[in-house]
Amino acid sequence: MPPASTKAAATSASADTRLSPGAPGYRRTSLALFAAGLAAFALLYSTQALLPAISAEFGATASAASWTVSAATGALALCVLPLSALSERFGRRAMMTASLSVAVGISLLVPFAPDLESLIVLRAIQGAALAGLPASAMAYLAEEVRPKALIAAIGLFVAGNSIGGMSGRIVTGWVAQMWGWRAGLAAVGLTSLLCVIAFRALLPKARHFTPGTLNPKALVSSVRTHLSDPLLVRLYVIGALFMTVFGAVYTVIGYRLVEAPFSLPQGVIGSIFLVYLVGTVSSAAAGRLVGRLGRRGALYLAVSTTTAGLLLSLADSLVSVLAGLVLITAGFFAGHAVASSSVSRTAKTGRAQASALYQSAYYLGSSVGGTLGAIAFHAGGWAGTVLIGLVAVLGVVSVTLYGTHSARVAARRPRLSAACN
Repeated sequence: MPPASTKAAATSASADTRLSPGAPGYRRTSLALFAAGLAAFALLYSTQALLPAISAEFGATASAASWTVSAATGALALCVLPLSALSERFGRRAMMTASLSVAVGISLLVPFAPDLESLIVLRAIQGAALAGLPASAMAYLAEEVRPKALIAAIGLFVAGNSIGGMSGRIVTGWVAQMWGWRAGLAAVGLTSLLCVIAFRALLPKARHFTPGTLNPKALVSSVRTHLSDPLLVRLYVIGALFMTVFGAVYTVIGYRLVEAPFSLPQGVIGSIFLVYLVGTVSSAAAGRLVGRLGRRGALYLAVSTTTAGLLLSLADSLVSVLAGLVLITAGFFAGHAVASSSVSRTAKTGRAQASALYQSAYYLGSSVGGTLGAIAFHAGGWAGTVLIGLVAVLGVVSVTLYGTHSARVAARRPRLSAACN
């Protein structure tokens, strides 16, 4: 006869009605959130590959046009936390549907923006709306999917994010080359509309969501707790600094490649974002890197790779620039994977708010990086943008070294206390 503990475990497993591979609804849930991630990130970065064309039409500098990206990511950063609180009250499914619907609605207006200022305002509203997706998707999966199947489900959602960000830039680039940047944005909007329709049709109703009450005091208390944790704060800063590098490089790279000596057409520039596939590989390898080198060792390797890529990209050779982008992308995604996963492990309570704070810092870094990178490019060319990246990388090294020093000091304290006693 099996022991009581085995019986209890079996009973518990059979009573768990959450989704698992092979169960009805699991595949639909995974595909729905893949479609949602694809739509959201195609929309979020839809203007990035088109910045030279937008500058040309409106007679704007790179720094002015970059606000069509920075306004969207900045608004998302500001709205992630409050929308995560609203999803606790109104439901993850409702929040994701509303978020994507508003963002797609705005995307159908964006191609008709009469001037740069209107385009920036529309993009800011779009970014704010999109904040409801990352605020709710992870919580929905955690509530509706069994723990053993959760990593695979989240992996498919993240894959949708990266593929959406990459494909959105590629689609806009090639469509813009043939019919102009407005047509490129319209193509992404219509594609995203189809993704949102698929998302809504596929996603099952939540069965394990329990509505909570809006409690601003509890939210503020949770945020204060996380911001008083030195390790979490360092991880937030690291995520923001890595994204500063990434935002600066990919906001400005189109301007560099459209100029001599490269003079590439818009479609080819959009295809440069295929380099994102390297990030998918390096993100997956981050766990193994941490296992071999430890968290700090993996961060130092990510920093070294990113730095090498920045320096290599300075050469006036297309091969060198592409190789530099490969290294920058690999280093960024590895560093981001290490920092973001460490947040989940470090936070003991209020993990949703801890993750939302990381996302806020991450997208704020994207917004700041895009703006500073464009300003630096206007002032000093590509070398100026690379300098911004190197300063951010130096910041990551400084924060990591400080963390190493703090850990050593903390480890010595028990030994000193024991010696005194």
